[in-house]
Order: sequence, then C-alpha cells, then structure tokens
Amino acid sequence: MKTEIIGRNTPIDDQLRKVVEQKLKKLEKLLVEPIEARVTLITEKHSHVADLHVTHRDGVLQGTEATDGSFQEAVQRAVAKVEEAARRTHQKRVARRRGATDRNARSHRWPVEVLGADSVGEGRAPRVIETSQISIKPMTLDEAALELDVSEHGFVVFRDSTSDRLSVLYKRKDRNYGLIAPEL
Repeated sequence: MKTEIIGRNTPIDDQLRKVVEQKLKKLEKLLVEPIEARVTLITEKHSHVADLHVTHRDGVLQGTEATDGSFQEAVQRAVAKVEEAARRTHQKRVARRRGATDRNARSHRWPVEVLGADSVGEGRAPRVIETSQISIKPMTLDEAALELDVSEHGFVVFRDSTSDRLSVLYKRKDRNYGLIAPEL
C-alpha cells in the first residue's frame, strides 16, 4: 500500500505516522491492489480533522472525521468509516464470485419440494411445483456451514460425521445459523 500523509497547520512526527500506517494495515486485507491512501491531518482552532482518501482497483473510499481530542482519535474514526465501506465492497466482490460457483454447482441439488400458494387452503390438496434431488453427504458442522454459505437454498441437509445423524443447518432471519439435530 502506498501511503501519503499530509499535515496542514500541524507537524507530522514519527509516532503519528506509525499510528496512521498501523490503522491503514487493516484495509489491505479487504481491498484489492493497487491501493493508494492519502491522509490529510488538519488543525482548525480547537479541533483535529483527519481526511482519508483511499483509491483501489474497485474504486475510491473516503472518510472525514473531526474531533476535539487527539489526531489518533480522529484517524481511528476515519479509518473505521472507510473500513466499513471497504468491508461492504469486499462482501460484494465475494458474493459475485460465489454467484459464479453457484451456477456451476446446480447439479448438486437435494430433494426440495415447493408448494404453490394457491394450492393450500380452502380444502384444496397442495401440489408439488418443483422437485430437486441430491445425495446427502457426511460432513462436520463447520463443513456444513461453509456449504451453506455457497448454497442457493437457505439450508443444508447433511449426515453429521461425529454422531452419524441426519441434521439440517439453516440461515435464520437474524443472519445467524440454526441447527436441527433429531434425538433418537
């Protein structure tokens, strides 16, 4: 990462430079090279302003924070703001890659029956609209969680390799996972 630190109305000492570079290291994991960061530190009356401008392969991220405290606090807040934007960019890139693998994995489908909304209620018998099939594989809970991340469905049916029981791992609305493991 190429970093440029500019001080307006304030000198930049080695300790401040080290703090800024340490905070920017977090962004290297989330962004794609080449990455260029320009940090402008400004003193205005009684406040300290940190203006962060990061250019990377997928675009530009900016964050500006002012504080009555120290430059370290302003830099930390500006980096946190840019880091959140970088996280969203990273998640979009991962989702695009996973979308490509999902299209390639369509042959690995397990039995799922979808019922039509108009076929339920008022004494009508439900009818099956779609049926898919896949073999249920033995795997650990961690492997099932990884499989669920790339799954086009909101659940994974697997045979737990530790207990040899059929289990279902599913995504909850609060973005956590739920596990259904029957007791025999």
